Amino acid sequence: MNVLISHDYHRDTRKIVRMNWYVYIVECSDGTLYTGISNNIGKRIRAHNLGIGSKYTKGRRPVKLLVKWDCADKSQASIMEYRIKGLTREDKQRLILNGQV
Repeated sequence: MNVLISHDYHRDTRKIVRMNWYVYIVECSDGTLYTGISNNIGKRIRAHNLGIGSKYTKGRRPVKLLVKWDCADKSQASIMEYRIKGLTREDKQRLILNGQV
């Protein structure tokens, strides 16, 4: 589990915040599918739509979130992203409909 420990030096307390990682697939304006990872889906989709999310989506705005999967940590998200990117478009569409990786 990826955990951020925040120290408050004015008090003797610790705040533990779990950082969720996600794999997501968006549909671009030209109908293509883009797969990525993020720990903040809303912020990442906004970045894509502002043209600063990735080179691929920059010229294919707007993008629409189709599906996302929660992962245990960044490593697991990266592995899942790599596997999904290796799929054909048809396999990605089946994956989106089934919701399971």
